[in-house]
Amino acid sequence: MVAFGFKGGTGTSSRIVNTPVGKYSIGVLVQANMGKRDQLLIAGVPVGYELSSNTALRFPPEPARDGGSIIVVIATDAPLLPHQLKRIAKRAGIGLGRTGAIGGDSSGDIFVAFSTANPRIVGLQNGDIGELRSVVMLPNDALDPLFEATIEATEEAIINALVAAKTMTGINGRTIEALPHDQLKQILASHNRLNQQ
Repeated sequence: MVAFGFKGGTGTSSRIVNTPVGKYSIGVLVQANMGKRDQLLIAGVPVGYELSSNTALRFPPEPARDGGSIIVVIATDAPLLPHQLKRIAKRAGIGLGRTGAIGGDSSGDIFVAFSTANPRIVGLQNGDIGELRSVVMLPNDALDPLFEATIEATEEAIINALVAAKTMTGINGRTIEALPHDQLKQILASHNRLNQQ
């Protein structure tokens, strides 16, 4: 897994969301394998461009195009219907965009969302075949906080994957460098994105 020219992989993030009708959780898991180095944004800072411009750092050459992919899985306990979950899943693309990724031509981007609410609407339980089922759902006008949480958590999960990854050498001695933490901190500090205490 290579994300933005650095070692990528699995990242996670979550949010607790207050809606007008209750408090719910959003969890995001990503498998990050996309983007070109100079596209990488962290906290709105062009980190990838600044790292690429630093001649003191040596990175292996990148492919000419973004041929990777990302899988984003969004889980929530909010009671949502399939059409609402589809709307939630689409917000992952905005979170992806906030990291600088463009979803290149050959990129295989997959976004899925599911809810753990309404557990009794599917399957037979205690021989209740033929019984009517009741479904609870959030009203559409209560979804904005969930949209925002999905966007934020997707962005953070991608950055989590990059920051947590370690340099790896694979087949035929191919080495993928991890995102350099010290240089990342320097760049973010120079843009006033770190709390200096």
